[in-house]
Amino acid sequence: MNILHDIVEPGFFSSSVIDTALVIGCLTAIVSAVAGTFTVLRSQSFIGHALSDIGATGGAAAYLVGVPTIYGFVAINLAIGVFLDALGINNKKERDIVTGVVLGASLGLTALFLYLDTTNTSGSGDTMNLLFGSILTIQPSLINVFIVLSALSIALLIVYYRQLLLSSIDTDLLQAKRRSPKAASLVFLLALALAVSMSAIAIGAILSTALLVGPATAATRLAKDMKSTFIYASLIGGVSIFLGLLLSYDSYTWPPYHHGWPVSFFVVAVIFIIYLLTLLKPEAKTRYKAGQV
Repeated sequence: MNILHDIVEPGFFSSSVIDTALVIGCLTAIVSAVAGTFTVLRSQSFIGHALSDIGATGGAAAYLVGVPTIYGFVAINLAIGVFLDALGINNKKERDIVTGVVLGASLGLTALFLYLDTTNTSGSGDTMNLLFGSILTIQPSLINVFIVLSALSIALLIVYYRQLLLSSIDTDLLQAKRRSPKAASLVFLLALALAVSMSAIAIGAILSTALLVGPATAATRLAKDMKSTFIYASLIGGVSIFLGLLLSYDSYTWPPYHHGWPVSFFVVAVIFIIYLLTLLKPEAKTRYKAGQV
């Protein structure tokens, strides 16, 4: 117990703020792990990063009109996901070009909305929370919202699991089974949009890609099948969230400033360290069993 007391500052496990952050963080870690595994498998990390930055446009707009930013993130990310799919992004070169153009336009709108936010409100830290996360300021009333978003994202990925796996490996194989790659692409983007929106609230729009891609990438080096990849990625994400909250909480006692360090910094740092450690192990060859496909 003395060792635990030395590591954990008093009040950590009894704080309602920490309890809310842990629930939100663990839900986000699990959803990001599942969606992130498909993101890595499909080599679409750039779209994941773009959606997190594009989501900031909706988040800034939501704050401007006085509604929770999660609604703005979800609304614009779902809309952009459908829009990108409608434009046709199956070709990698075309996909990156279209995504880059849409990302550039959205960043311009984000700059405008953030300017209006800072000039029309008194909240000086709101821009920082939007870009770098505000998991410790999330109201408990939003837990149900995150549960619903988690369920929707996971449900989409489960229902279309076979199609997503086939389209990630070989679209010709998917077409041979008379399934549409277009439908699989749309479902993936919708599930990804929900996951990215959640992670953007947890650790910020700029850093959310770390939670989406980092644990999944590390998991692919440890796991030998899809099921264990999901489990490893979820555990890595969950541990990163827990340690990020713990270290941030403890940092309020660290000299010389005693102001505390951001949760998002620690979360990303832990993910990066875990990824570096997995590099010491030869990459596992993930097997896709016939029954899974």
